[in-house]
Amino acid sequence: MRMMTELNQPAANEPMTAEMRLSLMIERHRAIDEELTDLQAYPWGDRLLIQRMKKEKLRLRDGIERLKDELIPDLDA
Repeated sequence: MRMMTELNQPAANEPMTAEMRLSLMIERHRAIDEELTDLQAYPWGDRLLIQRMKKEKLRLRDGIERLKDELIPDLDA
């Protein structure tokens, strides 16, 4: 039987599937996007924080694409 926590995340002793990781990465990517939108609305915002968040968002996007490639079979094969 599969146990899930309140936040729809796997229990600590349950390994995450690729689909779960993908879902969490997409969720985090959206959250960062919303935070960036809020931060960029103010001209006096923390530019260093914004830059770091943008880099994290790009890393997540790359990870999301890699996971999607793993989950979707290669049509040329």
